[in-house]
Parts: sequence; structure tokens; C-alpha cells
Amino acid sequence: MKFALVHEWLTPKATGGSELVVREILQHIDCDLYALIDFESTNPQSYLFGRKIGTTFLQNLPFARNGVQKYLPLLPLAIEQLDLRDYDVILSSSHAVAKGVLSSPQQLHICYCHTPMRYAWDLTFDYLRHSVMGRGPQGWATRYLLHQLRQWDAISANRVDHFIANSHHTARRIWRCYRRKAEVIYPPVNIERFPFCEQKEDFYLTVSRLVSYKQVSVIVEAFNQLGYPLVVIGDGPQLEEIRLMAKSNIRVLGFQPDEVVEEYMAKAKAFVYAACEDFGIALVEAMAGGTPVIAYGAGGALETVRDIRKHPEGGTGLFFMEQSPAALIEAVKIFEVSAAAFSPERSRVVASAFEPKIFGSRYLGFLERCYQDYQDGIGELRKT
Repeated sequence: MKFALVHEWLTPKATGGSELVVREILQHIDCDLYALIDFESTNPQSYLFGRKIGTTFLQNLPFARNGVQKYLPLLPLAIEQLDLRDYDVILSSSHAVAKGVLSSPQQLHICYCHTPMRYAWDLTFDYLRHSVMGRGPQGWATRYLLHQLRQWDAISANRVDHFIANSHHTARRIWRCYRRKAEVIYPPVNIERFPFCEQKEDFYLTVSRLVSYKQVSVIVEAFNQLGYPLVVIGDGPQLEEIRLMAKSNIRVLGFQPDEVVEEYMAKAKAFVYAACEDFGIALVEAMAGGTPVIAYGAGGALETVRDIRKHPEGGTGLFFMEQSPAALIEAVKIFEVSAAAFSPERSRVVASAFEPKIFGSRYLGFLERCYQDYQDGIGELRKT
């Protein structure tokens, strides 16, 4: 069998959970790789260096390397230009348009969906409120574009034979947007990358892209009031705004290399997170270092973190139920009182449930079952 693996974009800045899934699939299956754009095969630091990767016309457009999202209206058209007719099985890793590749009835298409296209669905109003493109005359053009994207996104879901979701939260969103059921297979987390540390230092930590929906401003505002030491690691359009907000007890470090992030993760008193994530890989990474988590109690966090108030013997963190400074302040105060009840060893054990080998086993098992069902279906058609 010939396999094709399709992902949205491959660039040095794209290093999130979806890229980890791509890397892990390539560890187990011999696939030809495709993407809208690729700047990793020419990157000597990348595991994809020297690999042949199929791309689209977006590859040659100006400034594509720094973010192909600026060509948002062209993404559906571009992904449909990939010619995958020579493959028996198409695997897509999709958080935007990768699932929309064209296929034939003679091909099996399995999509690992990290999220339905966020800016077309859940984040529409957030995007319109915080972007200059959401205001004035161009705002109506943007609204129409997002309307068209939603239609294409829903229609292109019919090109997928089987969906995999990265969490039960994402599976519910897939049902809401596409009316399709999805198998839940949690993404791989490189547990061994994060050093385990029992002795914690006196600071809180958040690591995140600095964009509006991550709600880092809520964390900074809360710690401005608390006065406790906080370290903020991450880059993004809100970096200067966060720096201006932060009082002297908060250090905003901006982008940091992996080794620095790993050290802070291991030594932090607690990891703080205020976004509603589909899975939330950073929460598991913190627990891998033995660090308790204080997180907004929604989305994928509910499937990875165990609130110590409900699990006194096995708690790995605390939830706050509103994305507000007041709710976070209350959670931090509860944590300060109960910090001794958290076991670093317990956090590490819980994080180990998301090891890459578990993902690989479940993904390959699901792929085998889908292909067998596909072959059985062809056999039944031939009998008739």
C-alpha cells in the first residue's frame, strides 16, 4: 500500500502538538509527506531536513514562510490542488484545511483532527473583535469570508472516511460542526524530554503563545494583584501588551529555547493556564516534570488534570471555572494552602499515560481496523 500524509504547514515556528502527531506517524508508517508550505526540509535543525515534501502554489507567495494564514481565502483552493491519486491510503493531520484534500472512492482517508477550523467556528467573534480586519467596511468582507470558510469546512468533512479526535472535547466539536463521530486517541507527549524535579522553587509559570484566546492577560492581571512571582514564556502579537501590564513580581521572558522551557517547567511551584484548549499539551508537559497545574476547567484540561478537591489521593492540579482574575486568584490561594498535598511522582505517573508508544499503538490499531472494514466493504460490493 502507498500512504500519503497531509499536514497544513511545516515551518520552524510550527512546533505544537499537531507537529508532534506528524512526527510520530512518520515513525510508524512509511508515508509521502505533503503540506501547503514547507520550510522544514531545508532547515538543518529539523528532523525533516532533506526530505522530499509536496507543496502547493502558496509555497512561492511572498511572506508565506512567516505565516501562510495571511492567505486564508486561498487555503481551501490550495489544499485541493494536491494530486494524491496514486495513493491507497490518505492520512491527514488537520487543524484547518488538510482534511479537504480531494480523494476517490478507491482511497481510504483517515483524518486526525486537532480541532475544527477555530477562526471559522469557535473563535469567530474573538477574531473579529481583536483584529483590524473585523472593523469597518472590511469587517463585513471578513464576515462573509468566514461564512464561506464554514461552508467549505463542513462540506469537506464529507471527504473523510474516519475521524480521530485528540480529545473527547474535540470529538464533541467535530460532531457539532460536521455531524460526524470520531475515535478519541490522545496525542503523543514526549514525557522523557522534561526532567523530573521534586524540589520546586518559589515561582509560578505559564508558557503560551501570546494571542488573545490564550487569556495570558488574565493570568498577569491576577498575579499583579496577588504579588506572587510569575514567569511568562512565549511570543506573539500580545508580547508588548503583556510586558506593559506586568508589575515587578512578573518576569516576561518572551521566546525561549526548549532547554530553558524544560528547566522552568521542572522547577516551577505550579504551572498556570487560562485558555480553553482542545487537548492542552503544555499541561501534560508540566505534569511530566512533577509540577502541579492550575488550569481553566474546560476543554481538554478536564481529561488530563485531576483536581485535588475531587481526587484527594491522586490530584495533579486545581481548576478555576471562569476566565477571570478573581477566579484565578481564588484558585491560587487554595493552592497555596494545599500545596503540600501534591505529589510530584503522582503527576509524572498521570502524564505517562500520554507517552508516544501509547499513541502509536492506538493509532496503528485504529488504522488497521478501518482498512479491514474498507476491504470487507469492497468484498461485499464485488459479491453483488
